[in-house]
Amino acid sequence: MEIVIMVAQLLLGLSILVGLHELGHLLTAKMFGMRVEQYYIGFPPKIFGFRYGETEYNLGAVPLGGFVKITGMIDESLDTKNLGEEPEPWEFRAKPAWQRLIVMMGGIIVNVVTGIIIFILLTYQFGDTYIPREEVLKNGIVAYSLGEEIGLKTGDKILKVNGEEYVKFTDLVSAKVLLADDAYYTVERGGQTIDVPIPVGFLDKFSDKDAARNFIQIRMPFEVGEVVEGSNAEKAGLREGDQVLAVADEPVAFFDEIQTILSEKKGETVALKVLRPDESSTENPMSEPITLQTEVTEDGTIGFRPLPQLEQGRTEYTLAESIPQGTFDAFNVIWVNALAIGKIFKGEVSASKSLSGPIAIAKFFGGTWDWEHFWRITGLLSMVLAFMNFLPIPALDGGHVAFLSYEIISGRKPSDKFLEGAQKVGMVLLLSLMTFAIFNDIFKELF
Repeated sequence: MEIVIMVAQLLLGLSILVGLHELGHLLTAKMFGMRVEQYYIGFPPKIFGFRYGETEYNLGAVPLGGFVKITGMIDESLDTKNLGEEPEPWEFRAKPAWQRLIVMMGGIIVNVVTGIIIFILLTYQFGDTYIPREEVLKNGIVAYSLGEEIGLKTGDKILKVNGEEYVKFTDLVSAKVLLADDAYYTVERGGQTIDVPIPVGFLDKFSDKDAARNFIQIRMPFEVGEVVEGSNAEKAGLREGDQVLAVADEPVAFFDEIQTILSEKKGETVALKVLRPDESSTENPMSEPITLQTEVTEDGTIGFRPLPQLEQGRTEYTLAESIPQGTFDAFNVIWVNALAIGKIFKGEVSASKSLSGPIAIAKFFGGTWDWEHFWRITGLLSMVLAFMNFLPIPALDGGHVAFLSYEIISGRKPSDKFLEGAQKVGMVLLLSLMTFAIFNDIFKELF
């Protein structure tokens, strides 16, 4: 069922974004009197369609894209049979270069506006809930394998990132930090302050599917949250609200300490010393400690979820405040993507680790339907789609924009033969990139 939900969210999100992108081209073309023959969400074969006026509107069976066919334009259809004749007034090629430029920018502009609107509404509706810096400084962080690899240690209190104080825990692991040149953490360890550099190329390791949980996490006091039905914890009598004091006679105060002990006791039976709320007493809300016996699975778990005892920060925004904040968040997506592409060209980040295809995107949406998460990923993808389409690659909107900009500046239009050849080269590049992304997703899932 999770796979079905992932695929459904992917198709819905892409259909919305592609439909709006192509609508941007269609509306600007019609605004300048160009004839639009077809509007497609997806690619043929056609599932459903209807004609309204001069335009046929279609839904295609191949969902990963879409297009509009504008008369007199050399596009992915490579329909050039009438280009040897004099252009009709309603054709794309008959219009001034500045009008053609606006038409080619129409889809990009719509995706940018869509992304900004989504981020603004999410900011206004949900605000921002986060773990503040002060909570990180209370007990420090847990350094897992990737964190230890760069020199961090469990208990480190991270004071600054790149010499500047941060606001919330997620600032420590943001792509903007990991992509920065000469990035480093300033930490307090054992009463001393030291700098821990983030090595060049570290983002490659962080791109692995299990990397996020193998890097760092805030060190959290906790109580027992949900006890999984049928688990060893439930069989042992563990209850929601219990406070675990010791595991296998070893005192614990943080959840990572339990994780460490249980990972060393796989397949064994261990004693849990817990405090349990005493609902009958108002003066002494906790009863005397009790001891429970539970078996540890081969995965090093017993079957409960921790309820963090952390004070969260929350910022709520008025609609007026949401506009600049949401706009900043939207354009930050483009900035991070630009940094990532720069790192790829420098050879500091592997393309195979950074590029994602439809399988990876579906996993971003997740296997549960959460509308806030759905719109957050859709808004992010809208900005990424705008950025990628603006790249000066033939067959993308950015390729058309580059040729039209040359025409406007130089006063000379590239020949139709050149544009046709460039379109063919661009199509080969795009199909190769799409094939690479799909097989790259499969490879990462398998290995």
